[in-house]
Amino acid sequence: MNATRILPDLQCSLLCEDVRPEANGNFILVGVLGLVRVPQLPVTAFKLCVFNRWTAGLGQFMETVRLVAPDQTTGLRKGQVKFTLQDASHHATNVTVFPQVEFPAPGIYYVEVLVDDVMKIRFPLPVVVVQPPHSATQPPAKPEPQG
Repeated sequence: MNATRILPDLQCSLLCEDVRPEANGNFILVGVLGLVRVPQLPVTAFKLCVFNRWTAGLGQFMETVRLVAPDQTTGLRKGQVKFTLQDASHHATNVTVFPQVEFPAPGIYYVEVLVDDVMKIRFPLPVVVVQPPHSATQPPAKPEPQG
């Protein structure tokens, strides 16, 4: 008996600033993100990309990518794309682009990747406020007068 449909495996899922295709069909991932450090909030990310590669499946599928707020219920963005794997030895690469993503508050945001409504991965994206280091161009503090 031959299988007519096999749910694929998610080989990788990476959040990055940009994905650029090369002429040979390979991809260049720019600015792979593990967290977002900013000097103040709210902040808007110009573009976020989720790079997903699927393999070991057979059939037609619907990929859903969601960006979820720290309350774990509010969806900030959602992207969907249909893809097909004609043989279990093939792979499919999908890139979901979220332009102008606003992060209104610090916290742990989440990226969720589903195929046909089955959650394959959910990973955290911490957004933290970090004070910039003091600039070397600032004049040194004047010493206190003694006496």
